Amino acid sequence: MKRREFVIVLGGLFALSRAAMAGPEDAIAIEKIALSKEEWKKRLSPEAYSVLREEGTERAGSSPLNAEKRKGHYACAGCDLPLFMSDKKYESGTGWPSFWAPIEGRLGTKTDYKIIYPRTEYHCTRCGGHQGHVFDDGPKPTNKRYCNNGVALKFVPA
Repeated sequence: MKRREFVIVLGGLFALSRAAMAGPEDAIAIEKIALSKEEWKKRLSPEAYSVLREEGTERAGSSPLNAEKRKGHYACAGCDLPLFMSDKKYESGTGWPSFWAPIEGRLGTKTDYKIIYPRTEYHCTRCGGHQGHVFDDGPKPTNKRYCNNGVALKFVPA
């Protein structure tokens, strides 16, 4: 291996190790994940596939994450990217895990017209997995309610 190739490989390994050592809120380079429909079906439960890949919605009150109170973070169930910190979670009374702010740079949005009325849908920036909808009726300081499907998240204790 030539010196230049070695330096490039070493630099790549250093970048990967920094991302692996990063905390859930640290700024990291987010590489997109693109899998086939068949690969997603192998990776996810049927319920998670319906929500993450087909923009479905789980039944209100069905997620065990509604009662989760420990410190930690909530990651995308499709790709493990941390999306929300536990200190941003609150009880909205809607039956879905709700947060007043995501980790910066981890969510993308688009307008959803599925119920005729326009809503803002949000998804994981790494894998594009549908998470839920954001509304302007949340608590201060953001006044936002990120209403998330529990099956689209994994809780990771601190």
